[in-house]
Parts: sequence; C-alpha cells; structure tokens
Amino acid sequence: MAKNKNSYQCENCGVRLSKWAGQCPECKEWNCVVETVAETRPGGRFSGYSGQLSSEIKDLSAIGQSQVKRMAVGVGELDRVLGGGIVPGSVILLGGDPGIGKSTLLLQLVAAIAGRFPSLYITGEESLDQLGMRARRLELSLDGIRCLTETSIEQILGHASQEKPRLMIVDSIQTVYTENLASAPGSVAQIRESAAALVRWAKESHCCVVLVGHVTKEGALAGPRVLEHMVDSVLYFESDGGNRFRVIRAIKNRFGAVNELGMFAMTGKGLKEVKNPSAIFLSGHSKPVSGSMITVVREGTRPILLEVQALVDLSNLNNPRRVALGLEHNRLAMMLAVLHRQGGIALADHDVFINVVGGMRVSETGADLPMLLALFSSFRDKPVEDRMICFGEVGLSGEIRPVFDGEQRLREAAGHGFTRALVPGANAPRKPIKGMNVIAVNHVSEVLEQVFSGATTLS
Repeated sequence: MAKNKNSYQCENCGVRLSKWAGQCPECKEWNCVVETVAETRPGGRFSGYSGQLSSEIKDLSAIGQSQVKRMAVGVGELDRVLGGGIVPGSVILLGGDPGIGKSTLLLQLVAAIAGRFPSLYITGEESLDQLGMRARRLELSLDGIRCLTETSIEQILGHASQEKPRLMIVDSIQTVYTENLASAPGSVAQIRESAAALVRWAKESHCCVVLVGHVTKEGALAGPRVLEHMVDSVLYFESDGGNRFRVIRAIKNRFGAVNELGMFAMTGKGLKEVKNPSAIFLSGHSKPVSGSMITVVREGTRPILLEVQALVDLSNLNNPRRVALGLEHNRLAMMLAVLHRQGGIALADHDVFINVVGGMRVSETGADLPMLLALFSSFRDKPVEDRMICFGEVGLSGEIRPVFDGEQRLREAAGHGFTRALVPGANAPRKPIKGMNVIAVNHVSEVLEQVFSGATTLS
C-alpha cells in the first residue's frame, strides 16, 4: 500500500503546495491553504486499472425495492425531527451554542435506547467520571450505557469495530484528530479527515453516527462547509437567551422533511418534551389588547400557533427606529410601505417594534398578514377581535396570496378554540370546519374593512 504524506491545498482554487503559506500563490487569497493527506502514486502515464474491481455496476431498475426500517429512539420530538427515527448507516450532525444541552440530550438518548439495541457514547470533552456524575444528576438508568473517552479517530474506529454498536455518538468532532496529520485537533484538515473516516465506517457497518459540532460566534457550525455536505442530516439546537425552552430544527435531512421542528424544556432533570408547542407561544391575555395578532405558521410538517405583537409609537428621533425580533426586517419594511400605499397609514415619524412571542424565528411569508394587522391595530389602538387568527402573504400591490397547507392550519387553530379566521381567498376550505367562521379576503383594503369595521362575510 502506498504511504501517505502531508501536503497542502488551497480551498479556493484547489492548487496543491508542498508547504503551508498564508497566501495562495495562484489565486492570491489569504488564509485558504489547509493541510491534507496526499497519497503518493507511482509516476508515469496512467494506463488503466489492472487490479480486481471490488464493486459492481447495476441497473437501477434491477434493484429490488427494500424498505429501510427506522429505529425509533423513544424521544418523540427527536423522532419527529429525524423523520420517524434513526436510519441505519446515516450520519447526523448536531450543532448548537455552548451549554444549550446537546450533550444532555444525547446522553438521555443513549439511556433511552440502552435496553433495545447496543450503543456507544464517545466523549472527547469529559472524563468518564464527569459523564457518570451528569447521568446520575439527570437520574438516568446507567445499565447498558457503554462509554469511552478517546480523541484519536484510529482508536475510536478500532473500539467501534469490536463493540459493533447500532448507534455511536461522538462528542465532539472538533476534539477528534487523525494521526496522519500533524495539525491540531479542531483545524479544518483534522475535522474533514476525521469526519470522512466516520462517514465511511458508518456506511460500511450500517451504524448510525451522531456528531456533535461546535458553532462560531455567528451561529454557524465551526469547521469546513464540506462537513455539512458529508453528513445525511444537520440539526441545530436553538434557544432564546434566558428562556428554558429549546428548539431543535432540521436544516438538512435526506430521510425526512427539512425545517422540521422539535420542542424541549430544560428542567433540573434534563430535557423534557413539549408535545403542544402552540400553548407556550400564546400569552393568553385576559382581554383583547391592541397590537396583538395570532397566526398559524408551518414548521416542517407541524402547524404552530404564534402570537405576533406590534408597538407603534410617535418618535422624537430624526430616524425613527424599526426593530423586528423573530421576523425579517426587510419584510417589516415591505409591510410598512404596503400599509402606507394601500391603507393610507404613514408611519414615517413613528417608532415601529415587531416581536414574535416566545423567541421563535419565522421566515415564511404567511406571517405577512398578521404583521400588517398587528401594526394597524397598534397604530389605531384598537384591539382585534378575540379568538381570531389570520395568515397569508401580502403582495406589493396589496393582494393577499395563499400559503401552503391552509386547511391544516385552520384545523389546528380550531382545535385550540379559535372561532374566526381571516385567510386568502385561495385558502378558503371547500368544506366548512366545525366551530370556525372563515372569512376569505383578496386585498388589504378588504382585510382592514373586515377586521376593524365590524362587517362579516362568510366564505
């Protein structure tokens, strides 16, 4: 077998160098040269492969249809985010801020499946004594939990080959290194090579591997971007500062829905599932208040009720403030422009604050209509009717456009006791929904008339 040696490669243009340089001599970019493993090959002209081929080319139509059986982990919210459970041979990357609960969740996961199939928890950040102390604090059953403290990828794969687990957790990928590289653990080259070795082993052994990844101060996963391309699923653990609730979101999933969302609450005994997220995002005012509007957003396959709050106040600043928390700032600017052109409401001399209760971040366009109504309600200091919800995209000309899966959103709202809904005309249900009065609108002028004039029109 050819012997491996160290070399260096530019991540920007791909040129190979014999030694490290701060600036690439070809593309002139800085800090783009990383260490790689290059295999020496015999010189001379390539004349074709003369050895025995280890794989076989097949026609896709000749391959029989086989259903891969998922392994349910027993944590309902995590199973939902993964698309129904763990797929054998898959590689999952879990990222999140320090102290958010990544290791706690994975330790609970190992304890939940310990009696059903073999697993292995590998930590490079804690000693086994510290791991046992945390498990006892969480009051987890320690029977069947196999754990190892190791950072060498060669040692990790050697132990894994002997244990033959169905699930292996590596906490974290930034602490793992390969002996073939001289760079420090956590460098771009070490992360890429270590992750590639774990991916190859997972596919060969049909073991699911979960990698814990650190994040940068900007919130992105630390290390090369290729790390996210190599794995099958990328999960982000999110939390609003000072909030005990945690959100785990699927950014990438080859075996399930993207942007699927799971909710957890941090307690003294670890993370607990939140099976009804809508209940924690609704403030439950004793009476209607101005500037508040309830909407239904779609997160993966789950509709969730959220409260959008707005505050519009006269400003004494030369440049009035525009603050959006949980909603896109550019869409707030669009709604203010539409409200001015289509509703005759000029807010150029007012401070405008918009917020989604509970620290949730909403990126879908279905939040346009509730944002606009909350702004108008706060400006006029006139509350919206109680037990009313709305959703819909607002165009620049004032038209109300439909959103995906409107009927399921309406049924979710009806299940929480809401009796009136303002929806785009194309989202009006074909059959009446029990207990729900649905009002179909097609323009912003109709919306303002329906909500604030007292008129009602059944769809």
